Amino acid sequence: MKPSRDISRLLEIMAALRTPGSGCPWDLEQNFGSIAPYTIEEAYEVVDAIARGDLGDLREELGDLLLQVVFHARMAQEQSAFDFGDVVAGITAKLIRRHPHVFGEAGKLSVEGVNGLWERIKAQEKAEQQARQPTQEPAGALAGVPVNLPALTRALKLQAKASKVGFDWKDPLAVLRKIREETDEIEAELVAGERRLAGAEVGDLLFAVVNLARHLDCDPEGILRATNRKFERRFAAVERALAERGKSPEQSSLAEMDALWDAAKAAEKAGARG
Repeated sequence: MKPSRDISRLLEIMAALRTPGSGCPWDLEQNFGSIAPYTIEEAYEVVDAIARGDLGDLREELGDLLLQVVFHARMAQEQSAFDFGDVVAGITAKLIRRHPHVFGEAGKLSVEGVNGLWERIKAQEKAEQQARQPTQEPAGALAGVPVNLPALTRALKLQAKASKVGFDWKDPLAVLRKIREETDEIEAELVAGERRLAGAEVGDLLFAVVNLARHLDCDPEGILRATNRKFERRFAAVERALAERGKSPEQSSLAEMDALWDAAKAAEKAGARG
């Protein structure tokens, strides 16, 4: 079997991998649950390639992510639930339905108008879904946020939903005051020797920090990834500086490493200004 640009070849390959007797033993053992972690991992690798600006790697990672979609669709087809064609039909119908300003008669809209229209259409879809499934419990304002999202992303989505019904601060400075309040509570628990309770308060602090990022129109996952990369970059500079002295981090004092960290930080800032 030869590679092809045609999606049908990919579907044929997946079908062959999942064919009992002649397929791949590993692929045949998988189910939705066992594949789900790989789906999440591939999505993150796509994001990583984008962050690095590596378009060659992005092409490959998008292929890996597409494979995940095909894999799930194949397993569903084997259960006579749906197939890849149904997935494509569903998303194309949704895109057409949610873009009446492009494919319908809504006319030209601003970005704000598009966002408002999108939310109204989603709300209508949600109401129709509940009407088709009346046995479901009534959904609250926070319904529909997947539990398995990364915690920072889920916190952001929960806060955004609460904001839509008026449960929100109006000023980033008010959120900053909440952050200070949370740090005070952590300090109080630490002074009292309550490390477990202090840990719980750290969760409240993280939630408040996500809220501040949202009020500043920042994606908390994105800015934390950027900070992680910055930490890696600066720590690598510390390690290189120590290696030039014939030392490792384990052989160095915290004060020495702090001084080298400050030097790496200053060098980065000087380079940015230059």
